[in-house]
Parts: sequence; structure tokens; C-alpha cells
Amino acid sequence: MQKQEKQKLSLIGSISLGTGVMIGAGIFVLMGQIAELVGDLFPIAFIAGAVVVGFSSYSYVKFSNAYPSSGGVVKFFTKSYGPSTATGTFSLLMYVSMVVSESLVAGTFGAYTLRLFPKEYAGYASILGVILIAIAYIVNISGNKVIEVTATFTAIIKVVGISLLAIAGLVISGLPTITGTYVSGVNADLPKGLGFVAALALSILAYKGFTTITNQGGDIINPHKNIGKSIIISILICTLIYVTLALSVSGGLSIPKIIAAKDYALAAAAEPIFGEWGSILTIFLAIIATVSGVIASVYSASRMLGMLGDMKQVPNINKVRKLKNPALFFTVSLAILLTILFDLTRIASIGAIFYLIMDIAIHWGLIRYLKKDVNISFNPIIPIIAIIMDIVVLFAFIYLKYLSDPFVLVVALIGIILIFLSQYLFMKSHTDKDGKMHMGMDEELIDEK
Repeated sequence: MQKQEKQKLSLIGSISLGTGVMIGAGIFVLMGQIAELVGDLFPIAFIAGAVVVGFSSYSYVKFSNAYPSSGGVVKFFTKSYGPSTATGTFSLLMYVSMVVSESLVAGTFGAYTLRLFPKEYAGYASILGVILIAIAYIVNISGNKVIEVTATFTAIIKVVGISLLAIAGLVISGLPTITGTYVSGVNADLPKGLGFVAALALSILAYKGFTTITNQGGDIINPHKNIGKSIIISILICTLIYVTLALSVSGGLSIPKIIAAKDYALAAAAEPIFGEWGSILTIFLAIIATVSGVIASVYSASRMLGMLGDMKQVPNINKVRKLKNPALFFTVSLAILLTILFDLTRIASIGAIFYLIMDIAIHWGLIRYLKKDVNISFNPIIPIIAIIMDIVVLFAFIYLKYLSDPFVLVVALIGIILIFLSQYLFMKSHTDKDGKMHMGMDEELIDEK
């Protein structure tokens, strides 16, 4: 028992995984994409995104305190909707959004790393992203302790380094003057303010890494308390870092220049403030942040897929004996495919749409089915507000993409249809004569995994 406890993640290790996933994507690529939509209001967009996520996190904390398990979000859906096509569809949307995040962070790693090389190598970003995902596979297959040590070490470096960079940038450049006068070409046809609301889909995506913490129920010490603590602390840390750094970047670089360098905006902003060495330091921080982000995201996503297989919500690829961890192998393979096929802007957009749909389903499941089971202090008003916020942001973002890049909506719709149909057909294959769908695992086993 003592040996088993030593293999479990500590609270610090859990927080490191959560912040590792969030910071890897949020700071280094989404900052430029959000600035492209809202101009010098992008620091405020990160604050607004944190508010939305704050309401959203309430449901996850309540669920995690009541039902901690390695199933995480899958367990929440199972408790809400039972073994069903709905549970599988929403769970797979969450899984795919997590893999999309891996691809996004891997692509960001490539974009920043190539800043160290001549411009003629600019087309190799996706190749570097693929290499990083392969490295993440090797680290993850080595076991929990290697993951925790890696995540903790890199999280400390990037949090300290990025915080110092942000504070120093603010001291040198001063607080920016935010006018809100910039109008993006992609949202010029939108009603006033709707472009800002649409941009919140990307700022929310910057925080979505907190949901991966819910997958650690079987791997974290004292899960009933520590999962909720990890979620809250990770969101607070990332909010502080995002806002401080956004103000620093806005003070040191004009909006047109931030947009021109949106895939590596942070490095571009550091150069006029700190010189060439500041830019190089930022690039190395980006490399550390994205490496740890991919490692943490691969860990959580593969755990989720493995649990779905054990619960007969998807074909159980864990039975493939030729591979040590089939779920991990499939996860990195899908992430590699996405990294090769799509650019960073489209990857982020698809991930935001999938995540918001899944998030709405989480809140509705809690309100509709489980409000009496979770906690006597449960307040239904909070998840209701979270649902309203998610719906408003989702529809604004969809309308924005309809005007600027409808291909993203086509890909997202095809993905949702394929996920639903595959779930419907698979669940039908193990439905008995009475119409009941049988899970592959008992509740007790789900908790122990």
C-alpha cells in the first residue's frame, strides 16, 4: 500500500499538470489570435475568459469532490446520462478537444523553435511538432513518476521565467493605453461587441487545461479534496500570468505587429523591450512550456480514452497486446495527424467549438440529473449562468467563423456527425433486448482505475 501511494501524484504534481496544459497553449499562440480579433482589448479578453471559466469550473469541482476517478469527465457524463450514446458522444468531443490542444501546443512549439533558425526553414513547424509529440509518447510510457517530475520541473521554470518576463516588461514599457478602437477585418460585419464575445471562445480555450485534472482521480493522493484544489489553484495561477503578460505585450508592441507575428507573438513582443537576448529567452521559455504542455495533455487524453474503452463506450483498444499502452499510441497518432493537416488558427477554432459543446453538456447533466446527489451546498444558479455564457460565446464564435473561415465549421460539423454516428452504432452493438446498454466496468472498478 505504501509503495502504491508513492506512485500517486501529489497536489503539486497535479497542479503542475493542469498549469502545464493551460500555459503551453494559452500564452504563446492564442494571445496573437485573440489580438487579431479584438485589438488592444485582448488583455481584457483574458480576464473575461477567466470569469467564464470560473463559473464553469464550479461544476467540475462539485463533480470531482463527489465522484473522483480516473474517468474524470467520462465518469461525470456516465453519472448524468448513464451508459448511452449521449455519454459517449460528449466524452469523445472532450477527448478530441484534448487531442486538438496537444496538436495546437505542438504546432506552437514548432513556430517558436524555428525562430532560432533562418527564415527559409519556416515551413518545418509541423515537423517539429510531430517530433515533440513523439517525445511526449516516450515520456508518458515511462510511468507516473517520470511524468510528475517532468511536469513539476518544467512548470516551475516556465511560471517563474514567464512571470519575471511579464513583470519586467510592465516595468519597462508601462501599462498600455487601451482604447478599444481597433476593428478587425474578420469581425467588421459583426454587431458592435459581438467580435469581443466571439474571441472569448479562444480565451476560454486557453484555460480548458483545468479539465484534465479531473482525469487524475485514480492517480492523485486524497482525490476528494485535492482534485478540486488543483482546479481552483491552476485557474488562479494561469489567470494572473495571462493578464500580466498580455498587458506587458500590449505595452511593448503595436497591435499590427502582434497580429503579424501571431504564431510567435510573445517572442516578437520581447525583442523591442529586452533586445535580441530577450527574444531568445522567450523562445526557450516557449519551448519549455510547450514541451510540458504536450506531455501533460497526452497523459490526460490517453487516460480518458483508455477509460472509455474499459467502459465499452468505444472499442476497447486496450486489448491490443502488441502495444504497451494502445490508448497512448492512438492518442499521439491522432495528434500527429492533426498537426500535419491544420494550421494553428484552425486547430484552435475546432478545439474551442468541441470544448464549448461538451462543457454545456457537463453543466446540464449536473443541473438536470445530479444536483441532489453532488452536495447539499450545491447552487444551481452558477451552472445555469455557465450554460448561458457558453451558449452566447459559442454562437458568436460560430457566426464569426461563418463570415471569416466557414471551412472550420464544415470540419467541426463533420467531426461531430462522425462521432455521433460511430457512437450510436457501437452502443447499439451491445444493447440487450430490453434496450439497456451494458457498461464494461462496475462503478467500483471505475473509481479504482
